[in-house]
Amino acid sequence: MHKYLRAIGFRQEKSRQELNELIAEAVRTAQEKNYTSMDDKELFFEFNRYFGEDIGICVRGIFDENDMLHCDYHFPFLDSNIVSSTEETSVERHAEKESYAGVCDELKVGVSLIFYLRNMISYLKLKRSNRLDSTPSTLTLTALANQGSIMMPIEKQHDEEIKVQKAMRNRNRLLAQARSGDAEAIESLTLDDMDTYTTINRKIQNEDIYSLVDTYFMPHGVECDQYAILGEIKDCRRVRNEITGEECVIMTLNCNDLYFDVCINREDLYGEPDVGRRFKGTIWMQGRINYPDL
Repeated sequence: MHKYLRAIGFRQEKSRQELNELIAEAVRTAQEKNYTSMDDKELFFEFNRYFGEDIGICVRGIFDENDMLHCDYHFPFLDSNIVSSTEETSVERHAEKESYAGVCDELKVGVSLIFYLRNMISYLKLKRSNRLDSTPSTLTLTALANQGSIMMPIEKQHDEEIKVQKAMRNRNRLLAQARSGDAEAIESLTLDDMDTYTTINRKIQNEDIYSLVDTYFMPHGVECDQYAILGEIKDCRRVRNEITGEECVIMTLNCNDLYFDVCINREDLYGEPDVGRRFKGTIWMQGRINYPDL
C-alpha cells in the first residue's frame, strides 16, 4: 500500500486483495485517460480516478502487443490550479521504473526543488517530438502529508510585513545574481546569513523558535522529494473521500513566498486549520509542468 494513500482518505491499511480491487476500480472507472507509445509493441497508459474533489489515484502501466493491460504501479495525487513557479524546470527518469522527477531551481526556497512528476505522458510526448526546449511552461506544485499540526500565526504590523516583503525581493535579486557568478552578491548573502544566525542564536535564549521563524522549507529524510515545512494558510477547504467517507483538509500554503496546495487526512491533523494560521508538517511534493500546447 502506498504510504500516502491515507492522505486522500484511505487511512485504514488494506490487504493485498483489497488494494488490487481498489486499483481495478480505479482503472475501470477512470475519469482521465492518457496514452503514449513507448515502442512498436507497447503502449504506455496513465489512468486518473478521482475519489473526491481534486484527490484521486493515478495508475500507470502498459498495453502489450496483445492489448493486455499490465498495471505497473499507482500513487495518490492532489490536483491544483495554482501556478507555483515560472522558473526553468528539468526532468530526470527514476532508476527503478518508468517514472520521473522534476527539478526546479526556485530562488524563493533557497534549494533545488525536487518533486514527483504528475503529468509524465505530456512530458514524454513533447520529448519524443523534440519540442521540449521550445515549449514555455509554468509549474504547479501540490503535496500530500501523513501528519501535521496547526500553529498560531506571528503577530506582525503592516509596516513589518512591507519590510519583510522588501527584504525577500532583495534576497531573491541577490540569489539570482549569485547564481550568475556575481562575487559581490555571494558575499552579501554570506554576510546576511551570518547576521541572521547571530540574531537567532541571541534571541532563542529567551524566545520560542517558532515566534522567530515565520515559515521554513527544507529537505526531510533520505527521499529527495520529501520536505519539512512551516507555511501560512492562505485558503482552507474540506473534501470527503466518496469510498471511505473520510474527511480530508486541503490547504493553500505560503511557504517562503512559494504557494502550493497540501492535502492531509483530518484524523492526522492536530489542531483546527484556518486562514492566517500556520501548518507544520512533513510532505511528499508532487508537481505538474503546465505545457501550454497540450
